[in-house]
Amino acid sequence: MKIVQGDTLEWKRGLPHRGGTFHYRNLMEGEAGTIGNFQLSMGRSDKDFLSPRHRHNFEQFRFQLEGALKFGRDGDMKPGMIGYFPEGAYYGPQTQEAEAMTFVLQFGGASGQGYLSRDEVTKGMKDLESFGRFEDGVFRRHADAEGKRNLDGYQAIWEHVHGRRLDYPKPRYPAPIMMDEANFAWAPSKEGAGVQEKLLGCFTERRAEAGYLRVENGAGVTLPARSVHVCISGSGAVGGESLRALTVIYVGFGETARLEAAEDCVLIRMLLPDLTGLESMAGDGAAIAAE
Repeated sequence: MKIVQGDTLEWKRGLPHRGGTFHYRNLMEGEAGTIGNFQLSMGRSDKDFLSPRHRHNFEQFRFQLEGALKFGRDGDMKPGMIGYFPEGAYYGPQTQEAEAMTFVLQFGGASGQGYLSRDEVTKGMKDLESFGRFEDGVFRRHADAEGKRNLDGYQAIWEHVHGRRLDYPKPRYPAPIMMDEANFAWAPSKEGAGVQEKLLGCFTERRAEAGYLRVENGAGVTLPARSVHVCISGSGAVGGESLRALTVIYVGFGETARLEAAEDCVLIRMLLPDLTGLESMAGDGAAIAAE
């Protein structure tokens, strides 16, 4: 289990391979080099930020905290909404009219192609700058450099890191799925009195899930394996550490953790997909542990 107090982390400049101004708090990371790697961040983007229509070979859950993001034909993300962005599916372009704040969980999906760590992306970008430039989310290769002239920025980095062409997985869903928690009702949890859940969605055969958890004052709940929780209100304790707004809890494979509420708590709950037994498609095809 890992616990991070998100309100103690500094803001850093990020996403230089996209266009505009973006800052982030790096809340939680998985294990680099595994197909089950993940990254949870809290992003703050200004109105000049833009991202072209593109796709990924990994998955995303996004929780809109403040402001609104526009994704063209795919719809808008407004405060309180959770979006599921499936691997292989195009989305965007992403634009906005004012500053926005978003939690983003990015993780390796059912295709087994994994997820690059932030350090891998940074190093790959620096290497590529010897051969071209990143502009408005696109890597533009110098005229005298070998390779495709214009390529999505992340795709160019991924191909450089892995030394081969990125073959996108066929999308299990044709487009992002935007879910408004206000349209879902709280349901009793099997944990018993004082605990309620809102399950917004369960995706792919590997069961990635997103929803909300509410724990009343004095009640407790066991947090399941492969889960990521973000406290958005309330207080209490988990694993002997304090729980408050922006506390992040990751419970790994084969683990559980006990949360006790000192006042009513609401948490975002995200379950990472169970990739047990899946072979990695990112490297040489050898089996890599999901955790």
